[in-house]
Amino acid sequence: MDYLPLNAIRAFEATARHLSFSAAGEELHVTHPAISHQIRRLEEWLGVALFHRDARKVRLTEAGLALHASAGAALAELDAACRRIRRSAGLQSLSVGCIPSIASRWLVPRLSDFTARHPEIAIRVAYAKAEDRLEDGDNDILITLGADPSPRAAGLKLFSRISRPACSPHYLARTGRLDTPARIAAADLLHDETRHGWQEWFAKAGIGRTDIGRGPVFADFNILATAVIAGHGVALCPIEVFREELRRGDLVVVSDISTDDDKGYFLTMSARPSAAEIKFADWFRDQVSAPVS
Repeated sequence: MDYLPLNAIRAFEATARHLSFSAAGEELHVTHPAISHQIRRLEEWLGVALFHRDARKVRLTEAGLALHASAGAALAELDAACRRIRRSAGLQSLSVGCIPSIASRWLVPRLSDFTARHPEIAIRVAYAKAEDRLEDGDNDILITLGADPSPRAAGLKLFSRISRPACSPHYLARTGRLDTPARIAAADLLHDETRHGWQEWFAKAGIGRTDIGRGPVFADFNILATAVIAGHGVALCPIEVFREELRRGDLVVVSDISTDDDKGYFLTMSARPSAAEIKFADWFRDQVSAPVS
């Protein structure tokens, strides 16, 4: 029997929603070629093309529009039915989307404590981007940079985003004192995604024409963190997120001048949260509020 390729339907629905093979791959945690393969498989099964593939974008064909109209609703109904069955079996499911900097330092190392306390909750941890919002995806909880302004969301501030220049003690020992903005300007600067952060910091420090067109730019914050701890230079670090590294002496702050004073990392959940969401939010708030031992 020629069965309906359900995995391909899921890949199609995500691609149709994003109009992007790459974005669909990120959501489903597979590669761009894997998504393309599933779409081709579905098109072969149906006998029609589902997308117009242009140089820079994809568009739904008439057949693709017709399928997308029902695929999303069908998958949502299936998800709701599965959740009802899990609840009736005494299990609660919880999907938590978390940005990597918080996941690697605060969530994952402590997650076994949550599962031990709440074995009735089946938890899934997914990758999230800083700009993600709860209504945009399938997560029950998001841990991201910034508050969600939606009236359907409730936010809990976890950390301040206040950032100060920091480096490893080994780098400081090699370079000597970094106790003035001018000395910091002469150091090896490490950049998070863009060079804007250091531009803002030097402007605030009163040095408006500093050459910061050097030093590597890291697209991933965790790679930047690895580089600064390894002693490759000075980075603007959110000091609350790096509390443990600072306590251990892996990093030292070299200036009290800060940026991003008005920003923060937030846990976002529904304005009408489930019991599982409340349990997780209370637990994680306690984890990040406890003194680092």
